[in-house]
Amino acid sequence: MEKIKIIAERCKSCGYCIKFCPKEVLQIGQNVNAKGYEYVEPVNLDKCVSCCICARMCPDGAIEVYK
Repeated sequence: MEKIKIIAERCKSCGYCIKFCPKEVLQIGQNVNAKGYEYVEPVNLDKCVSCCICARMCPDGAIEVYK
């Protein structure tokens, strides 16, 4: 099971999750959702400590974190 799940259709590429992640786990990806936004993707999952800061900072509830 993945530690971080991105709900692509909710993401609007605001970047808050990227800015506040203490481990630099996320980045804006190359894929585009139905609204035309390049959504966030986890790139360094091995660094993730499941702190949930990314999910709390997301204004659109596009991130779920599992411990």
